[in-house]
Amino acid sequence: MNEASPYAPAKVWKWEQENGGEFASTNRPIAGPTHDKERPVGKHPLQLYSLATPNGVKITIMLEELLALGHSGAEYDAWLINIRNGDQFGSGFVEVNPNSKIPALMDHSTKSPTRVFESGAILLYLAEKFGAFLPTEHQARTECLSWLFWQMGSAPYLGGGFGHFYVYAPHKIEYAIDRFTMETKRQLDVLDRHLADHRYMSGDTYTIADMAIWPWYGNVVLNKVYEAAEFLQAETYKNLSRWTHEIAGRDAVQRGRMVNRISGPLEEQLHERHDASDFASKTQDKRQAQNATP
Repeated sequence: MNEASPYAPAKVWKWEQENGGEFASTNRPIAGPTHDKERPVGKHPLQLYSLATPNGVKITIMLEELLALGHSGAEYDAWLINIRNGDQFGSGFVEVNPNSKIPALMDHSTKSPTRVFESGAILLYLAEKFGAFLPTEHQARTECLSWLFWQMGSAPYLGGGFGHFYVYAPHKIEYAIDRFTMETKRQLDVLDRHLADHRYMSGDTYTIADMAIWPWYGNVVLNKVYEAAEFLQAETYKNLSRWTHEIAGRDAVQRGRMVNRISGPLEEQLHERHDASDFASKTQDKRQAQNATP
């Protein structure tokens, strides 16, 4: 165990803007916009403002799955909100989500435009709007919603806890990493034990619960977030791994992962999505090749 830090909290906390860490430039203790920026609106009723973090990927997977089912009303424009640049504090975005977090959705198909924020709320909104990926039978629906809200309550320990201290914090703190590693492994075990007896999170049917959980925990197993699969011994969770790879193989999931992505292989980055054809013609590898053509 590392030697205890001499730090003791002050009587009243004071904000030190240069407090280190990868997101120090955008973290702040107050809400509201920092600058005026008009929110773009495209041609489709559904306007998504997001980034391909796990929370953002939940929604693009859902929309792509709805389109794959033939729900043409789920066509959408996806606008990039780069949280490293502070886009989430632009006045137009804050109008959609006063909490300045991605993703946020505007539905222009309603009598007056409807805003929806918080990824779990967006999943539930879309499932009810289109009558898809949410069981109608009482017990199955309740099970699905229980797992949806399990994810919303549990993932902050994985992301803001484990991910922050393992990857993003300016200093490695043994106590913090141990504390959140223990909780992350407990959560992985919760999922693994449940999936031993269930194909999907709420039974034999793929639902919004799977779409909520996979971008976080599935990507831990696939080593696509935090590069911590070895550290967490993710391969030992056999049932979770089976579920992870099955969902990863879905075409809509593969497309959804690409939308608003600004990291990783260029062929997997589609910064904005305005039409289904964009996957074939507007990924970053193709854009860079087009720009390089004399």
